[in-house]
Amino acid sequence: MANPEQSIPVVAAENLRKCYGSFVAVNDISFNVGRGELFGILGPNGAGKTSTIRMIYGFSPLSGGSLTVFGKNVTTDWRSIRARLGVCHQDNNLDTEMSVRQNLEVFGTFFGIPAPVARKRATDLLEFFGLAHREKARVGELSGGLMRRLVLARALINEPELLILDEPTTGLDPQSRQQLWEQLARLKKRGVTILLTTHYMEEAAQLCDRLIIIDRGRILVEGRPRDLVGEYVGNQVIESSPVCEGLREFVKARKLDHEDLGHRLLIYCKNDEALYREITGQYCQDNCILRMGTLEDVFLKLTGRELRE
Repeated sequence: MANPEQSIPVVAAENLRKCYGSFVAVNDISFNVGRGELFGILGPNGAGKTSTIRMIYGFSPLSGGSLTVFGKNVTTDWRSIRARLGVCHQDNNLDTEMSVRQNLEVFGTFFGIPAPVARKRATDLLEFFGLAHREKARVGELSGGLMRRLVLARALINEPELLILDEPTTGLDPQSRQQLWEQLARLKKRGVTILLTTHYMEEAAQLCDRLIIIDRGRILVEGRPRDLVGEYVGNQVIESSPVCEGLREFVKARKLDHEDLGHRLLIYCKNDEALYREITGQYCQDNCILRMGTLEDVFLKLTGRELRE
């Protein structure tokens, strides 16, 4: 007999709202996360990303709207939902007095996992994340990359169906980040549904099946990374720095999609190398490049380029 849960979203938010006093952090957003999907939530600092996922994993109550996980209401059915979740927080909230292995096995007791089962799962996770050689080490002896691997391993001790990752690679060096990406891809192949918040556009573009970009508590866009790039900035970007006035006048006269940043001009186009040759031939032969459009271009175009606190 088919499992009815297979046909419903793992996460379904409808007009989700979160307020802190008079401040609206999440403003009536709606989205779904499908089974086996790696779904991203992107946004500047203060956009509402963490507030959203805290509601999903039950840390923060809803101020309005509805939210279900595995088809169950997070307000009334939280106990049954929690056992099926794994959460990797921004901070390395590991027990520094325990060994690497103990952090896994003791955390398993919070889910009522029998000790022999917890030991077996810990062994498997230590192997999966390349931590077996450090299983007896204290957490304080680990590098930042190994700590993040351990936090992620701990989030999997209960074999969750939904893994929630809040900026899991922040502060990691490129090698450690790449290793975590590979492990997330392997988890996805196993059928784990993953919800990811990140500031790294390359990370989101490489890992996410779909994503939303939110700002000031509202969803700006939703879709597959490559589709969003094609729709909002085009497949190619012509970039000029410094910018001559002749090029500015040319762009305005042609009504080309562009951003003028003063010292730099970005012209968004779709596979138009003829336009690039025309511009370089007339205006900026030595200070103009043609490159692929990226998710970072989309993000900055939609959310702005000013610094956020």
